[in-house]
Amino acid sequence: MTDHVKGGPQARRAALLCQNARFRLYLDQRRRQAKGLGPEALPDGTHTAEDAADFIRHACGVTTRALLDADHHQEARAMLDRIVADYQRWERAQRRAG
Repeated sequence: MTDHVKGGPQARRAALLCQNARFRLYLDQRRRQAKGLGPEALPDGTHTAEDAADFIRHACGVTTRALLDADHHQEARAMLDRIVADYQRWERAQRRAG
């Protein structure tokens, strides 16, 4: 089954990221690190696709991912770029760690 992803390119990029189980694991680890929690307090698999969407909307300062494609939301797009870069850096570190 394939979910239909709507919106412009940045909204689609954000939506696909939210559907990515590895991105949600990244959010789990990020939250544990920020709050000083262990895996028993916040286990892997805690973040849902909706949690990921909430994270992106909040971090980017938009009420809907569709606004990521609006001309006047350049700062939101820049934040999405940063989120993606941070996630990719985490993925590379995970691969190196084995």
